[in-house]
Order: sequence, then structure tokens, then C-alpha cells
Amino acid sequence: MKRGQHLLVIAAAAAALTGGASLLGNGYYLRIAFMMCVYYMCAAGMNVLVGYAGQKSLGQAGLFAAGAYAMALLTTRTEMSPWIALIFAAVISGICGVLIALPSLRVKGPYLAMVTLAFGIVIEKLVSDWTDVFGGAQGISGIRPLTWNGHPFSPLQWVWFGIILCAITHLLLRNLLQGRFGRAMRSLQSDEIASSSVGVRVYRAKVVAFVVAAVTCGIAGALVAQQNQYINSDFITFDLSIFILLLVLFGGAGSIYGPLVGAVILTLIDALLTSWPSVQHFVYGFLLLFALYVMPAGVVGLFSKWFKRTKEEVLSWDRIAPTRPGLVGDGELLVVHGVTKSYGGVKPAQDISFRLQRGHIHALIGPNGAGKSTMINMLTGVVDPSAGSIRFLGQEIVGRPVHTICCLGIGRTFQNLRLFADLSVLDNVMLGRHSRMENGFFASLTALPSARKQELATRGRAMQLLDLVGLAHLASQAAGNLPYGLQRRVELARALATEPQLLLLDEPAAGLNPQETAELGQLLVVIGKSGVSILMVEHHMDLVMSISDHVIVLDYGIKIAEGTVAEVQANPRVVEAYLGVDEPIAV
Repeated sequence: MKRGQHLLVIAAAAAALTGGASLLGNGYYLRIAFMMCVYYMCAAGMNVLVGYAGQKSLGQAGLFAAGAYAMALLTTRTEMSPWIALIFAAVISGICGVLIALPSLRVKGPYLAMVTLAFGIVIEKLVSDWTDVFGGAQGISGIRPLTWNGHPFSPLQWVWFGIILCAITHLLLRNLLQGRFGRAMRSLQSDEIASSSVGVRVYRAKVVAFVVAAVTCGIAGALVAQQNQYINSDFITFDLSIFILLLVLFGGAGSIYGPLVGAVILTLIDALLTSWPSVQHFVYGFLLLFALYVMPAGVVGLFSKWFKRTKEEVLSWDRIAPTRPGLVGDGELLVVHGVTKSYGGVKPAQDISFRLQRGHIHALIGPNGAGKSTMINMLTGVVDPSAGSIRFLGQEIVGRPVHTICCLGIGRTFQNLRLFADLSVLDNVMLGRHSRMENGFFASLTALPSARKQELATRGRAMQLLDLVGLAHLASQAAGNLPYGLQRRVELARALATEPQLLLLDEPAAGLNPQETAELGQLLVVIGKSGVSILMVEHHMDLVMSISDHVIVLDYGIKIAEGTVAEVQANPRVVEAYLGVDEPIAV
């Protein structure tokens, strides 16, 4: 659905819901409807963190508390307007999101969940024990609610406001997640190394996800405090963190509509089980396990196949030059001097030096275990050399982050495919242009014209590159569903999308049949003629010798030869490394 159409649908749905709320004369039902809005706010942000960025958090109760107690303290101890206090509560929650993200993101997997859990427990103990500030079990009362025309919101007005706020949140997050930042976050779940190799600043993307989750959860906490005009430590429990996580997993993590489904269903279940707390906890535990093991894609995932498009999306683009020309001409592009890498007593690279020229196709060859892939990883920042210098375009790149090296103009593929398998072929290639897009967070969040222009330009460029590698007709297919040889082409197109001046290919012909290898060779020649210099690691000697201008040979981490194809073929050390020599037979 196009953005304009979606906006109209959401506006119509919000109008219908506000009208329907007017028919709920019972205050209890209005309270349930309001809590649906509150839980949706929590779940929508949590979905960004868990469903898109893949970061497991169990500390959302602490962020809920940040918003609630910020609102309580600002409205009871100052004369600040409740509307302004709501904004400040969101900001304070966002700051808390940064504070929890900084230590949390230095660990992964279950350790990340443990760190966020510890944060939630610390906040729970803080609000319960620091009674002078937070009131403990007695809590803080007299919180000033939102007002309209000088009068506090009625229960119906709270529901109206909640619906409008949820609609705005949905539209903003949809803008964010269907563009540059959404693709970057989803790439983190598949492969962080591949993500950084196409220019995604992995750490910053995770922090953004934490902040989004913190702000929405903090706003939800502030709304509860204002609506109740009271908050105490009983609101801030570990059960709340589990419930918010369950909202996302049950509804459908990674789906823009999953949080809505989870909030509606689980709020109704919560209301039905209020009188039986022990049963309530059992049901939550059962639903969490059920969501994890029986329907990992959530309720939305069960029905998503009914709404899949029955025909391929028609994509159009302008067919122009296949790649952006690099700096054509003579001169040195990359200078490697005295590079050494050691892992204890093992040295896959020993005092290696070479120079790559602009506009040339270079090959890095050698027997298995010669250190070729290690060299590629050092050139792209995945591995730091133990000694030596690597200068690209005159700049020292040793010690620089992977995404920075990509932005400088070095693109790469991997020896073992590192595609974002769950993303479409088109999204994989569009991710390659992440660092070349100029729209920032707020432009993407609000879908400013500049952001939409960038998105269209990136989409068009990606389609050009897919046309170059012969995959334009498969743009909407999941990359992981393609045959191996076609996946190799997707990875090549993604690397080209970074607009490199130097393209590093780590065994691009691995797993290809002879015809596919020949077609790859022709494609690399076309890319080279467009101004992109190439350094490829390859074992297919026919491919190497037919297209290379310059060959570098490694053996056990040592450079044993360098020169033209003819010079390398005639070098006795190269022959010995590949074929071995006959040992004299002892008599």
C-alpha cells in the first residue's frame, strides 16, 4: 500500500475507533480500551528493538518507570504544564534508553537479556526503596493529568487521545522501518559483519532501536501516571517486562501490525484474568512458550500467507551506466606495507607488501591456508593487522571501523555467502547504498520529501545493478530462497551498490559451474572497464589468468611472487607452491 493510501486508511480507522469509543458508556470498558492504547505504545517500540534490530530486552519495566516517575515528579514538584511534562518524560526515557544501551550492547545473546534484566531490577528496587523521592509502596499522588479547555481529560477523552497517539506512532514507525533505518536494523539480525561491510554503523543502529523502544515505553508510563493521577512501585514489576515482551512475540515480532494484534488480544485476556492472579501468570507463561515454539512469527505470521501478493511487483527503473565510474587513470589506489598478522604462533600474514593500481583487475592467489582471506579481512577492517600499514587513497585505514572503510570506497564480498537471507533481493542491494544515503533519522521518521527522494533514488540504483547481474526479475524474492549461484550475484550487486573504487571479491566463483564462471569473468571485465578496480581471491586459475592484469601469490602467509600473468606462470616458486617438487629417493 502506498504511503498516501496508508495514511488515509489509518485516519479512517482512527476516526472509526474514536466513534466506537463514544458508544462505550461503561467506565470499565473505557479503561480497557485506554490500556490497549498504552500497551500498544509499549509493544510498538519494543517491536523495533526485538522484531527488527533483534536485541532481546527484559528491562522495559524500568523504561516504563522512567516515564511514569518523570511525569509524577515534574507535575507534583513544579508548575510545569502536563503537556510539556509529557514531552520531558519522553526525553528522559530516551536518555535512559541510551544509558541502558551503552553497556548492554557490549554483550550479545542471553548476556544482553541479563544486562537489561538487571537494569529493570535496579529500577524496581530504586522506586520501592528510595521513598524520599519515589514514595515506595505509598507512591506519589496528585499527579496533574492532561487537560482540554482547562478541564482534566474524561475517561472517553483519554481513549480518544490514546487512539490518536497510537495512530501517529504507527505512521512514524512505519516511515522509519520501511526505509533506510528499517533495512539497517533488520540486517543486524542476519549478520552484523555483513551489515557493517555495507556501511551500516551497527552500534548506532542498535542504540537508535533502544531509544525508540525507551521513548514509546516512557510515554506509555507517563500516560498511566497521568490518567491514574497516582503511581507507586506496584506498577513497576518484572511481570510488566515479560508482558511487554509477550505483546510483541505473540502478536508477531518484525511485523508492523504485530504489536497492535498483541495489545488487543492480551489486554482482553489480562482483563478477563484480573481476578485470578495465579492463573494469570500461568497463562502468560503458557502463551510465551506457545509463541516461541508453535508460532514464532506470532498471530500475524499465521495469517500473513493469506495476504501475500499473488503476482510479482512490477518494478521500473532507468537503464543507465551499470556502475558509477571510479577515478579512472593511472596511479596507486591501495598501498600495503609490511603487514603481519599473528594468532599466537600462527602467522597467516608475514611482512606482506604490495600496491594496487587504479583501473586494474588484480588477483590474490595461493594454495589453501595461504592467508588470502585473512588479507581481505585486514583490508576491510574485519581483522586488525598485528603490524604494518594499509593506505587507501593516501589515508591510513588500519584500526578504522568496517563501516568507515566501506564509506571510503572499499566494497567486498565474502568467501562464505553472507546475504541477509530473510530480506528480499532488492532490499539486500538497497542496503549496499545505506552509507550513500543522506536522509537522517528525523527525515526518515517523518517521511520528508528529501527522504522519499533518497529512497526512490536508492531503489532505482539497486534495480540498475540487479539488471547488470541479470536478477532484476527476481527483485522481490527472498534472497535466501535463490540458488547458490544467483545468491553469489546478489552479493556482488550489493557490493557494487556501496559505490566502491576498490572491489574486493573473496572467491566469487566458488560453487559456480563452468558456464557461470565464464559469465562471471565477462561481468568482472565490464565492471573493471567502468572504472572500479578489483582485487579478487580465486582458485579458478582459468578465470584468474584470463581477466587479471596483475597477480599476487601468497604461500603460508608469505608473498612469493607478483607480476603479470605471464611472469607469475613462469615463476618457479609459484609452480613449486601449487605442484610441489619431487624429493630425491634415498638409496
